[in-house]
Amino acid sequence: MSRNVFEDLGFSSEEAAALRLKTDLHSKIVKCAERYTQGQLQKIWDESQPRVSDLMRGKMSKFSLEALVIYAEKLGIHTEIKTTAHKKQVRTRAAAAGAVRFMARERAS
Repeated sequence: MSRNVFEDLGFSSEEAAALRLKTDLHSKIVKCAERYTQGQLQKIWDESQPRVSDLMRGKMSKFSLEALVIYAEKLGIHTEIKTTAHKKQVRTRAAAAGAVRFMARERAS
């Protein structure tokens, strides 16, 4: 099992990363939006009631990452994406085998 549920479901690592971003942002929006009625959210987001309802009920496939960022910002949630480069690791076979055993022990804990 990987650290990303979307990879476990068969998505590529790139697709999984994008879905994780959307999921994390959606969760924060819903948590903040629970303080408002759907009518208030309609006014804040300038959206229809069905669209607000879709967002609050988790129909994330109907929303782009860009739309979620806009909704978050309108609720006062600051959004930013930070990027880091993957570290290229060069290891011997023995070191790689040791790393695998170490990771397996960590997961079992």
